[in-house]
Amino acid sequence: MTGRARARARGRPPGQETAVPAVGAVSAQQSFSSHPSGRRQPQQPSLPPTLSEEFSGRGRQRVPQTVPKPLGLQISAGFQELSLSDRGGRRRDFHDLGVNTRQAIEHVRESKTGSSGIMIKLIANYFRLTSRPQWALYQYHIGYNPEMEARRLRSALLFQHEELIGKTHAFDGSILFLPKKLGNKVTEVFSKTRNGEDVKITITLTNELPPNSPTCLQFYNIIFRRLLKMMNLQQIGRNYYNPNDPVSIPNHRLMVWPGFTSSILQYEESIMLCADVSHKILRSETVLDFMYSLYYQVEEQRFRDACAKELIGLIILTKYNNRTYRVDDIDWDANPQCTFRRADGSEISYVDYYKRQYNQEITDLNQPVLISQSRKKRGNMILGPVVLIPELCYLTGLTEKMRNDFNMMKDLAVHTRLPPERRQCEIGRLIDYIQKDDGVQKELRDWGLSFDSNLLSFTGRVVQAEKILQAGHVFDYNPQFADWSRETRVAPLISAKPLDNWLLIYTRRNYDTANTLLQNLFKVTPSMGIRMNKATMIEVDDRTEAYLRVLQQSITPDTNIAVCILSSSRKDKYDAIKKYLCTDCPIPSQCVIARTLSKPQTTLAIATKIALQMNCKMGGELWSVEIPLKQVMVVGIDCYHDTLAGKQSIAGFVASLNQTMTRWFSRCVVQSSGQELVDGLKACLQTALRDWFKWNKYLPSRIIVYRDGVGDGQLHTLVNYEVPQFLDCLKTVGKDYTPKLTVIVVKKRVNTRFFAQSGGGLKNPPPGTVVDVEVTRPEWYDFFIVSQAVRNGCVAPTHYNVIYDTSKLKPDHVQRLTYKLCHMYYNWSGVIRVPAPCQYAHKLAFLVGQSIHREPNLLLSDRLYYL
Repeated sequence: MTGRARARARGRPPGQETAVPAVGAVSAQQSFSSHPSGRRQPQQPSLPPTLSEEFSGRGRQRVPQTVPKPLGLQISAGFQELSLSDRGGRRRDFHDLGVNTRQAIEHVRESKTGSSGIMIKLIANYFRLTSRPQWALYQYHIGYNPEMEARRLRSALLFQHEELIGKTHAFDGSILFLPKKLGNKVTEVFSKTRNGEDVKITITLTNELPPNSPTCLQFYNIIFRRLLKMMNLQQIGRNYYNPNDPVSIPNHRLMVWPGFTSSILQYEESIMLCADVSHKILRSETVLDFMYSLYYQVEEQRFRDACAKELIGLIILTKYNNRTYRVDDIDWDANPQCTFRRADGSEISYVDYYKRQYNQEITDLNQPVLISQSRKKRGNMILGPVVLIPELCYLTGLTEKMRNDFNMMKDLAVHTRLPPERRQCEIGRLIDYIQKDDGVQKELRDWGLSFDSNLLSFTGRVVQAEKILQAGHVFDYNPQFADWSRETRVAPLISAKPLDNWLLIYTRRNYDTANTLLQNLFKVTPSMGIRMNKATMIEVDDRTEAYLRVLQQSITPDTNIAVCILSSSRKDKYDAIKKYLCTDCPIPSQCVIARTLSKPQTTLAIATKIALQMNCKMGGELWSVEIPLKQVMVVGIDCYHDTLAGKQSIAGFVASLNQTMTRWFSRCVVQSSGQELVDGLKACLQTALRDWFKWNKYLPSRIIVYRDGVGDGQLHTLVNYEVPQFLDCLKTVGKDYTPKLTVIVVKKRVNTRFFAQSGGGLKNPPPGTVVDVEVTRPEWYDFFIVSQAVRNGCVAPTHYNVIYDTSKLKPDHVQRLTYKLCHMYYNWSGVIRVPAPCQYAHKLAFLVGQSIHREPNLLLSDRLYYL
């Protein structure tokens, strides 16, 4: 697994309570390195207790200290702790709540909705949250004298006065929320500890919160998560799953837990719950099974490193309590026979502990243990690391090998890629659960809240389909497929670059494959208008060094492109070739895996795709759409985090160079962790403007930036730091140069889904569907576009948020331009989810982060060499 998929898979869930304390370094002569079942004598080390065992949780501190500030809004109701924290801190997406960008954009203060297009009836995966009239949430600060440190003790002392505060309350240790107002603004009561000590508790009203306040919105989410727990759903990461209703896929040793994503926010007219279906994929093999399997696949001396590479960072599920943990380390010097000291001072082995505590038998007594660093705090102390036994842990998620298994992914898609009607039924089940659970209904009634039972219905718009322009030819395409590959194969390209002098490098076993590719290229290029000479064909050994040596010896200043046929998808070989040809010897390159060309029925289509890619990489232009706006430069920015090269931050920057937006300037910014990425982006923008001037002999009057790669909680930084930096950069171009600037944040990972009503049923909305009402945010100038058509499952819209705009373009114009740009990605003859410059920027940043790890040569900056 690589790139963003691996980063997502390694996302850390909220820390779990420590099961057992950490084991210290135990000396052992023989470990798992010789064989997974190698014998060794149990060790009996004297281990210090961890903080989690040492901390009693009762009584007050001997030395007065200030109570630690709660991380975000962490609330316990009774003694059950509820938290909206993410990775040990506050949920970052709630940082975006206070960012009101629409107020500063004068021309959309009154209305941000467009009017063009055909109306369409839509249903969205939203339920309205309703409350009783004049509902308010009352916030109180709770003070203790003498000061109490343990949260559980603070709760117990306060709840001795339940007749005063009522049974419905939420408390995080210092802040109390009530659905009613107490008689006095300041109330003082007294409680007794177990040892008879008197404690004075001061309850002070600090705030009366309206339903749409940011704190209230966080509170709604906390209460809703409590409802999910009451329905026995299991939290994994941010989402909740039902372990009691699993779907088994036995032929692939997989299990799927159905679940839900949820968030409650203020939208245009009302506060709503956005609920979507989620699935957690579990593997029915334990970590120990996986280690045994890996042992027989790698060399003995590489086994430990291979284990660390495969397991560290993965999320695992314990079979005895269905909790998830992130693997942070493997302790090869410990095993289940090692002992640890309990809170009462006694020592117990892991074998006995798991037998007594969970009735789990550990059969392999010589396996190493897994370490998961706890991210949970108790009071002002961080709990110690969690020790996990591989035999008792299931793996979650899919490996890269599994993802490449067509049959496995097909069988999995039956259960995870739900069509619109089935998805609506699954989402509706959540509200059914809520309405049928008496405990949940009582909790909601006590707080004065309820949810609508029906999904939100409203009207959207479908803008007209675009016409594809290609060297004098105009094509209409079928919007239901959003693909025009057949139409474009028979017409000349806008700009076809000749293949006069090019290399075709292959191994001996791939000689026939190379000839087949060459013959098919000769068949497909004439209709595209590409003039092609026969390639200089070079046979090499199947070694990375051989490829590099041939490239060094054979490339001349006249070489157009180098095509390498690879025997396998080995990453190191691909990386070495790309690094050399993108940095040391800058020419376009095309790598093709031989297996891709092995099916006779698809070779012509694949050769067509390769020819188009090669043409783009050499600076050619394929097709365009009509762009009414004049003198406009469109910029795409996306970010990638290179974990291999010291956590470098990489930004891909792509800018259009001509009126038809068929030529692009591309540059990458590589900066170490902690540096502000936008500082490097300023240099990119200045260089792009110089290149624009060379092409057009004038500077653009409008610059539209599509900023992708913005995570939850980063909107405030973007508005307050990046946008001013872009404005400062434009001032350096010339004192009389004042272009109009528009900055649009692009977000693909959204839980919103739209369903079109059709003949009493539901289907996916057609490409070109625009939504700028009901489910957008009142404080933002935002909209959704469904640009793609999908054959399986539900189509996902893309969310666009205009955070800065001096161009005063109408919402219709911004929406139409955005949809047009989704047609301009040359690596796919169809419409994509995001504007083309965003996808180009992503491809560039991904190539650098995965393979090159440094900035490519600037001689390639006017070509799409990274497709």
